[in-house]
Amino acid sequence: MAEYDLKPVHVPKIKTKFRTIKTRIPVPQSLPIFKELQRSEPRSMRGQPPIVWHTADNFIVGDKWGNRWIDWSSGVLITNAGHGRREIRQALKDIIDQGLLASYVFVHESRAQLTKMLREISPNPRNYTVFLLSAGSEATENCIKLAKTYALEKYGPQKKYFVSFQSAFHGRTLGAQLAGGMPRLKKWIGESDRSFVQIPFPDGYKNENTSFDLFLKTLNEKGVTGKNIAGVMSESYQGIGPDFFPVEYARKLEGFCREHDIVLCMDEVQSGFGRTGKMFCFEHYGIKPDLIACGKGISSSLPISAVIGRRDIQDLYAPGSMTSTHSGSPLPVAAAIANLKLIKKERLVERAARMGRILQPEIQRIQRKYPSVLGCAQGKGLVAGIQVVKSGTRTPNPDLALKINIACLRKGLLMFAPVGIGGECLKIAPPLTISEAALKESIAVFEEAIDEVLSMIVTESLN
Repeated sequence: MAEYDLKPVHVPKIKTKFRTIKTRIPVPQSLPIFKELQRSEPRSMRGQPPIVWHTADNFIVGDKWGNRWIDWSSGVLITNAGHGRREIRQALKDIIDQGLLASYVFVHESRAQLTKMLREISPNPRNYTVFLLSAGSEATENCIKLAKTYALEKYGPQKKYFVSFQSAFHGRTLGAQLAGGMPRLKKWIGESDRSFVQIPFPDGYKNENTSFDLFLKTLNEKGVTGKNIAGVMSESYQGIGPDFFPVEYARKLEGFCREHDIVLCMDEVQSGFGRTGKMFCFEHYGIKPDLIACGKGISSSLPISAVIGRRDIQDLYAPGSMTSTHSGSPLPVAAAIANLKLIKKERLVERAARMGRILQPEIQRIQRKYPSVLGCAQGKGLVAGIQVVKSGTRTPNPDLALKINIACLRKGLLMFAPVGIGGECLKIAPPLTISEAALKESIAVFEEAIDEVLSMIVTESLN
């Protein structure tokens, strides 16, 4: 994870309709807050750009010292409908005034409303149900559990393998990390469960082989056959990129799962609810998963997640045996209902697609401007990423990525810390409500930051 210097730096003052920088960055008065957190929290909680959020309104984040940033993070792809929306805040106030703050799985009316709304946007509203949870990791964990249970009960213990993809991220809990494809994140596990198998992801850059034959070949090399696979799970786009499936590959994967009665799980925690210009990213591939893991953008605010999937799979567990303490808790449910209403009313899915037609060509153009160090640009709708590499190679260059990230911060453009296998990816994910003017301004700022950092590097090398 990136390490940011907390030494305040004088930067040029900025004042536009969407951005204000009027102090040193980081703000000197904010340092006691960072120092207290260093005393009080584990260092794993550090690693994001050193600003102290105070207000967040639509697509602008502000601190208490008068600085404002155009937000290209959406938190971490949470606020699809924008930060602090009045409609979501009002829905929360209404529930607070009603006096219902916690309910376990005792029934409250809004839970029925939300599950109906989510069922109705599923691939098969008549045959899919909705299991509400609290976090994305819970959702992916339950996909694993349900897939393995379905296979065990229908076919017996030999149908046990769970297949996912290299470089995948499905969460930070045990099952989610066993399914994840980043070895460095699961060293703590020790001896791994050999029923979890990873396949190279066909992104076309880090892995140039995009043929489905590689999927079959890798399984064969690992001694795994279709009849022994319980489930397959993938992020609908891999978050480290974002990296997308070739459509033909995704459809062959679905066909393979249907042929062998394998539960196909798509992780939409990051990509769902309009982010890519479709309600769910898997819709770009023309496939229908059996289970869908949802989170983040489901509420644009409070923690809530869901598994949407086939009734026969979700009904495998008896009443009371598959629940969570805050399943369908009243406040997150109210936020999610208000959020889904906003997405529909304001046509934010279509809006993301339209804004993507501005963002994506510009990101491609910027990448082509510096192809030796900006190795690859990918995206759909209002998510995109540029891989920063060492000159003339495909080797990640996290130091250069961080310099660009910091330059953006100092200019009033907020991104979360670089992501990717080696911290090389500059991730772009503004709220779906960002205005066209603000999007164009932020793209210009992004390009300006890249120009200045790369120009400075060239100057330093000449000296």
